[in-house]
Amino acid sequence: MKLGMIGLGRMGANIARRLVRHGHEMVVYDHGEKAVETLAGEGMTAATSLQDMHDKLDDPKIFWVMLPAGDPTEQTIDALSGMMGGTEIIIDGGNTFYKDDIRRAKALAGKNVKYVDVGTSGGVWGLERGYCMMIGGDKATVDYLDPIFAALAPGVGSIPRTPDRMEQEGEDPRAEQGYIHAGPAGAGHFVKMVHNGIEYGLMQAYAEGFDILKGKKSDKLPEDERFDLNLTDIAEVWRRGSVISSWLLDLTAAAFAKDQMLEQFTGKVADSGEGHWTVDAAMEEAVPAYVLTAALFARYRSRVDHTFGDKVLSAMRYGFGGHVEMPQ
Repeated sequence: MKLGMIGLGRMGANIARRLVRHGHEMVVYDHGEKAVETLAGEGMTAATSLQDMHDKLDDPKIFWVMLPAGDPTEQTIDALSGMMGGTEIIIDGGNTFYKDDIRRAKALAGKNVKYVDVGTSGGVWGLERGYCMMIGGDKATVDYLDPIFAALAPGVGSIPRTPDRMEQEGEDPRAEQGYIHAGPAGAGHFVKMVHNGIEYGLMQAYAEGFDILKGKKSDKLPEDERFDLNLTDIAEVWRRGSVISSWLLDLTAAAFAKDQMLEQFTGKVADSGEGHWTVDAAMEEAVPAYVLTAALFARYRSRVDHTFGDKVLSAMRYGFGGHVEMPQ
């Protein structure tokens, strides 16, 4: 298939590369000319503007928008919708708030433009590992785009199949490949939003645990109760056979192997919005979410008062997404 990629940051550029590896054709555009030139040098077609991209795509024209949530995405989709003549498709693969998806899908439907939201997880490792995708939109459009999603997905890999899963009616076989059609417009980003809220909680648990381990040598404790524990070894042994092993723990172990005290990290932990939105959703649904709420507030606190655990959070964020914590 042939499609356009708008936004060539860490995720957008690598999604385009993975699609090309699987035989798809890419037209690419970004405000940064160097990013466009780099991918053009890898065999993709450069676009000088959104209109130029529109002109270079075949019908039905497919646009994948991979920009920060909020105004950059909103303005780009508005501009695209103004030049569309119908039977075209816009995919939003960023971290958009799901209620914005619902609104956009309704507005674009009046122009006969299909809207698909794709919650995309995989970070800077997605080019090689593939991307876990949670997709919202009408079934016919999502099915039409399936070759794109299948190319981006990680596939079954070495993960054992879940016993009895396919014995149940209504199970999506694509889930084992690493992507699902979650439901109508907005459902994909809603599922990804909760995914990221859970991520906050998991990361906070690891961060607090390693902070407790580090603090065991504190001079506030009786001398015979102090342990100078090797965090690098502990992270490594937990990776192997432990019930709390995970990719997040893998990233933590890798960070400790480089510097057990994580001196390069300030401990001022940013958030990209999804944790906040997840807590909002929990409040709307009257669902108690103690861990996720506490994890979100811990990030807010980290910008005023930092702990070693906050550095562990920063190390994980850098490991999976290349996020560099900016001074607040």
